[in-house]
Amino acid sequence: MPNLGEKMFNCEKELTLSIIGGKWKMLVLWHLGKEGTKRFGELKNLMPGITQRMLVNQLRELEDHLIVHREVYPVVPPKVEYSLTEQGRSLIPILDSMYEWGKDYIENNLENENK
Repeated sequence: MPNLGEKMFNCEKELTLSIIGGKWKMLVLWHLGKEGTKRFGELKNLMPGITQRMLVNQLRELEDHLIVHREVYPVVPPKVEYSLTEQGRSLIPILDSMYEWGKDYIENNLENENK
């Protein structure tokens, strides 16, 4: 059984979902993967509905798991940028597949309901 820190998982799928699962993490990964490096405010503006606290928590968790890199520049006012690590970039094909699946699902199921 894989473990991450002190937490044990039943399988690798469970571990993966614990790292990227949730309402906001995949959106953070999507924007950083498709649009590149972003500052905190830029990410927040791309995700209406997310609170500042939630975005801080999600970024911190992704950073702790080495999925997101946080670059702090020694300037005034403070400048912080977020980007994907190599490990984070390896998730983009998975997110692309999820996007295509959702698109196909809409076309094949939801559009048929509206006819």
